[in-house]
Amino acid sequence: QVQLVESGGGLVQAGGSLRLSCAASGRRLSIYLMGWFRQAPGKQRELVAAITSGGGTNYADSLKGRFTISRDNAKNTVYLQMNTLKPEDTAVYYCAANTRWATVSTRDYDYWGQGTQVTVSS
Repeated sequence: QVQLVESGGGLVQAGGSLRLSCAASGRRLSIYLMGWFRQAPGKQRELVAAITSGGGTNYADSLKGRFTISRDNAKNTVYLQMNTLKPEDTAVYYCAANTRWATVSTRDYDYWGQGTQVTVSS
């Protein structure tokens, strides 16, 4: 079993930056894939970015260049650096993890965090 705890969300003005963190814990922890998703009101959850234990990454096309995912395997923590934020980035951001192998583009994750709210004001 894996527990995920996100942090770093909040209110920011358009053009600002935020860094989200997600710490994983659990017994015999060996996480292959970690990802960030987001869900805005009235919209479906969408993949933001994902990263494998080896550093392979995948990003939503619309977010490339503004968002950067990184990972500290020793700390079992994944980060999402979000720059030049826009009001349309407002959403609940969820961390997800897979201990099994999966492609970096998968939307199928076994473990989910509770989510952290990001609000970008105009």
